[in-house]
Amino acid sequence: MTRVQINGEPATTEVLHRAATQGYGHYTSMQVRGRAVPGLSRHLDRLRAGSAVLFPDAEPPAGLPALIARALGDLDDASVRVTVLPHPDDRTRTDVMVSVSEPVDDTPRPPLRVRTVAFERDLATLKHMGTLGQTFHRLQAQRDGFDDVLLTARDGALAEGSVWNVAFWDGERVVWPDAPLLDGIVMQLLRDGLREIGVPDTTRRLTAGSLREMTAAAATNSHCPAQPIGTIDDVAFPRNEILTGLLSRAWKQVVREPLR
Repeated sequence: MTRVQINGEPATTEVLHRAATQGYGHYTSMQVRGRAVPGLSRHLDRLRAGSAVLFPDAEPPAGLPALIARALGDLDDASVRVTVLPHPDDRTRTDVMVSVSEPVDDTPRPPLRVRTVAFERDLATLKHMGTLGQTFHRLQAQRDGFDDVLLTARDGALAEGSVWNVAFWDGERVVWPDAPLLDGIVMQLLRDGLREIGVPDTTRRLTAGSLREMTAAAATNSHCPAQPIGTIDDVAFPRNEILTGLLSRAWKQVVREPLR
């Protein structure tokens, strides 16, 4: 099941072709449950901020919750992606594409086997449509027997996964990398949740050499807030249940905001 609407109306083949071939725009992805979204307001802030960078001459996208609700129709649970695209004729306007598909089970998979790769996304702080680089590296890693990749910045700092943020446990606190990366919505919500349950966390520069200082690692995104990572390169993380347990507890503190 997939539904796609542009500006609240069923998407035409012409518009879908333009979106696919132009490759310019930004988006956010969310899991809807009971017609509510964890961190909905932050998703909306992300879309407005992305538009300010990519479409500075256009009005910020408006009426986004209503467009999402319209695309959902009678569905209560779904995976939703909201993409802001350039208008073909008017640079002071944008098009909003809402894609609705089956909800994703957030049950963690077996611990991931990850390798590091030197690659820094263009405009790394934005969730944009330019995903060729990280997708290429992820597929190459899978050909070599890994599950995914952890990207490192130009200076060697650990940054982010192909489509996820990474969290570590150093025995005392949750550690997030300090590097050019996407400030993921789930990561933001988890940090708030950790503070709610009294678990300290910090952000600091990490490199491949820092991995042996950590006892656990996990990937976080809208599909799963606490996906254990078993190894990164040749470093194993034997105590993942501690970190994933804390992240799961933190996630339970998150408020689901209703679509109105």
